Amino acid sequence: MLRLDSLTVAYGGVQALRTISLEVGQGEIVALLGANGAGKSTTLRAISGIVTPRAGQILLDQQPVHGLPPERMVRMGVAHVPEGRQIFPELTVEENLLIGSYPRRDRGKIREEIAAVYRRFPNLANRRRQPGANLSGGEQQMLAIARALMASPRLLLLDEPSMGLAPKMVQEVFRVVKQLNAEGVTVLLVEQNARMALQVAHRAYVLENGAVALSGDAAHLRDDPMVKATYLGQHHASA
Repeated sequence: MLRLDSLTVAYGGVQALRTISLEVGQGEIVALLGANGAGKSTTLRAISGIVTPRAGQILLDQQPVHGLPPERMVRMGVAHVPEGRQIFPELTVEENLLIGSYPRRDRGKIREEIAAVYRRFPNLANRRRQPGANLSGGEQQMLAIARALMASPRLLLLDEPSMGLAPKMVQEVFRVVKQLNAEGVTVLLVEQNARMALQVAHRAYVLENGAVALSGDAAHLRDDPMVKATYLGQHHASA
């Protein structure tokens, strides 16, 4: 479904990605792991069109899409849930959802989609008329995911969805990710919680200094000594 070939991204004179190559097959959950500054978020921004690669290719369904603007990528079925949620705090829950629906051409189905979102996230339904700023951190994360779903994506890019959440809400976020995937949404997941990411993902890539250091099946990477020592730590020992 998605392939990156020798992708290079630079901010000024600093290379953020160094000839990264990776693939995400239709129906997969693929995790991107790595320390802060490894290039994980930049990878998602390049895919969604927020940043333009300096070199290399991004292929969606075997068609080159690198350099396309974000609104085109959304219309092609790619939705990006950014780090930090970035909801509109002064707008109500429902207004945030309506903004997420702007690329849709089937305007008549938007109300049906909002109803479906509320069935999936009952807490949002109960707070539909409240400003986003009034929601808890977990509810804001659910709103950010729900807003992305309003575009009916085939590929969902999730950037640190569990960041700053209580353990119970982290479990809920990953439950939603697994459910969406079971319903046919392909997921590329950037996540600091490597233990949880490797539990839900089919495959994973480990980035270091803007390059792929390791890749493989999630189960295999859970047992890799370097992944254990660097990313799983005591979590793995107590799991």
